[in-house]
Amino acid sequence: MNEILVVGGAGYIGSHMCKHLADTGYRPVVLDNLSTGHRAAVRHGPFFQGEMTDAALLAAIFRQHRIQAVMHFAAHCYVGESVTDPARYYRNNVAATLALMEAMGRAGVRRLIFSSSCAVYGEPAQVPMDEDHPLRPINPYGRSKLMVEQILEDFEAAYGWATVRLRYFNAAGADPEGVLGEDHRPETHLIPLVLQVALGQRPAIDIFGDDFPTFDGTCIRDYIHIADLAQAHRLALERILNGGTGGAFNLGNGNGYSVRQVVDTARRVTGAVIPARVAGRRRGDPSTLVGACGKARETLGWRPRYPSLQDIVETAWNWHRRHPRGYDDGRIGSEEIPW
Repeated sequence: MNEILVVGGAGYIGSHMCKHLADTGYRPVVLDNLSTGHRAAVRHGPFFQGEMTDAALLAAIFRQHRIQAVMHFAAHCYVGESVTDPARYYRNNVAATLALMEAMGRAGVRRLIFSSSCAVYGEPAQVPMDEDHPLRPINPYGRSKLMVEQILEDFEAAYGWATVRLRYFNAAGADPEGVLGEDHRPETHLIPLVLQVALGQRPAIDIFGDDFPTFDGTCIRDYIHIADLAQAHRLALERILNGGTGGAFNLGNGNGYSVRQVVDTARRVTGAVIPARVAGRRRGDPSTLVGACGKARETLGWRPRYPSLQDIVETAWNWHRRHPRGYDDGRIGSEEIPW
C-alpha cells in the first residue's frame, strides 16, 4: 500500500485529504503540531505530533514508513495576520517548508503536492484568472506561497523532483458522509460564519461592502467543495507517482457567487432567518475572484462532484448542526481506524 505523508493532516483540508486517501486505497501518515488542527480530526492512519522543522522526527517517520510522496498543508493562512506579523509567515510558510524538503531529500523522497493559493495572483488583471495570469501577490501570505512555488521549480530543475502546485480559491463545505467538517479558531470563512448565525451563535452576518461593481453590490468569490479539492490532490498525486510531470493548477468552481448569494442559499438550506448587516469595505478586497480551472480538468482528468453552492452549503450545514461545538463535541473522533 502506498504511504503518503500528509503534513498538516489534522487541519480542515488535510483531514479531508486523509479520508479521501484512505477511501481510495492509500495509507495517510499524518504529521501535525496541532497549533490549529484538531486531534479528533485525525481518523485515518498513524499520527505524529511535531514540527516539520524537526529533522530527527522526520527522519524517524521516513525510516518507519515507506513514504512515496508528501502532501503539504501546514501553512499559516490569515491574510490580515500576515500583514501585521510577516516574520511568522516567512518563518513557517517558507523556512519551515524548506526544512521539510531538505528532510525529504535526505530520505530520497522527491515528490511533493503543495497547497498553494490564488493569493499568488494578487489583484485580478482579468476574470476568470488562469494559470498564466501575472503573479503579483499583494500581501506576505501570498508572497510566501509564491516563494515556495519558486523553490519547488528550482528543486525540479536542480534535483529532479516532481512537484504539483495547487492554487486554491475558496475551499468550503464538509465531508458528505458527515465525518469531518470545518472548525477554525477563530473562524474567518464566510460559509461557517453564516451557519453560526443560523445556529444562534452569532447575532448576524456582516457583509463588508455592498457597493462593489458586481450584479448585487457584494463581493464575488469562487467556492470549491472540500471533497472535490481532495479528489484533485489525489489525481495530481497519481500523475507524478506514474511518472508524469507536475506544474501549477488552479482549483476552483469556475463560477463566482456573491456574498448575498451565499447568505440566501444558507437561508434556504437551514430555514433560518440569518440577519445580515452591511459594514464598510475591508481594505484590499477585490470585487471579483474567480478561477479558470480548465487545465486541471484537461490535464488531471478532474471532474468535480459537488459543483453547486447548494451542495457546498448543505454538506457544511449537515456537519455544523450535528456538531455545533466543532471538534470539542465528544462524539467526534471517538473511533480510531486500526492499521
